[in-house]
Amino acid sequence: MAELGLSIYPSQASFAENAAYLKLAAKYGYTRVFTSLLEITDDADTVVAEFKQLITVGNELGMKTILDINPSLFAQLGVTYNDLHFFADLGAWGLRLDEGFTGAEEAKMTQNPYGLKIEVNISRGTHYIDQIADYAPNRDNLLGSHNFYPQRYTGLGQAYFAETSQQYRNQHIRTAAFVNAPSGTFGPWPVADGLVSLETHRDLPIATQVQEHRLSGLIDDVLIGNAFASEEDLKAAATAFNLVRPQLRVVTQPDLSAADLAVLFKQPQMYRGDRSDYVLRSTMTRVIYKNEAFPPKHTDDVKYADVLIDNEDYGQYKGELQIALQALPNDGRINVVGHIHPEDLALLVLLQPWGQFDLIPANE
Repeated sequence: MAELGLSIYPSQASFAENAAYLKLAAKYGYTRVFTSLLEITDDADTVVAEFKQLITVGNELGMKTILDINPSLFAQLGVTYNDLHFFADLGAWGLRLDEGFTGAEEAKMTQNPYGLKIEVNISRGTHYIDQIADYAPNRDNLLGSHNFYPQRYTGLGQAYFAETSQQYRNQHIRTAAFVNAPSGTFGPWPVADGLVSLETHRDLPIATQVQEHRLSGLIDDVLIGNAFASEEDLKAAATAFNLVRPQLRVVTQPDLSAADLAVLFKQPQMYRGDRSDYVLRSTMTRVIYKNEAFPPKHTDDVKYADVLIDNEDYGQYKGELQIALQALPNDGRINVVGHIHPEDLALLVLLQPWGQFDLIPANE
């Protein structure tokens, strides 16, 4: 089952602050925790003791912690990939390998007797996951997650993100990616211009980021990369993660009738499956509201992502809701009642024929 998670950074905040953050997130159903051991610079015993305290808090809340590590940290802690009891003793759910080995070591680690999950770096690309698969890993203990990228313009492009994620999908490996909380202010490093996996997500509302990952079919688990997300952002991400149907925001014309607003917002929309290249059709509205008046208004030419209602001059199509998939001329029989919010355009292209979705006012 897909899970929602967040990140904590013990080197950047106090134990009390991190513990309070975990408790707040647990209230909204968060079950995964990402944290990094890569920043151990002080006395290792002191740092490890604090991590164990925080992992214990998370475990008591039903949250599972993945620790970010790399090969040099193994040497620093006196741990080998053949014996992972150190991490089991910490109470961790698993390890994320920020840098990989050759494939054989990762496969060996998945066979650990403690049931620790081994999460590898999807963003690395190449044929890394195929190398691991060649060594017969325990797939129940093998996960993949993308990196996050604190520096603006360094996040993954859409095509590369999809290509590398699909490699893990092809191997039936559970996947994860990071989103950014606009209210978050820090990560593990000094630069934190939003901690995202996809560059296009950096300045989007958190609900839109989460929905895009959920709709893409490429990502199972979604984690907030930066800290501390506000309660508002935690709630928004959780709501988006658990939506029964996708939600797209509509910026409406200011003078819509009660009938117009009902067509838009009073029932789920259905993407008609015998689809057109020009418009997404939700045809049941013309049946539900067949007795309502839809006089011509706002009959400007149609732009991409405009939201449309056929007016009474369109005969039997009166009251049908459509969303423009490209620019179109308007002969006066189509009312342009609004447009999909620009921040939600990535969601529009992910809607599936015969699938239901909801339109909501942009100010909600």
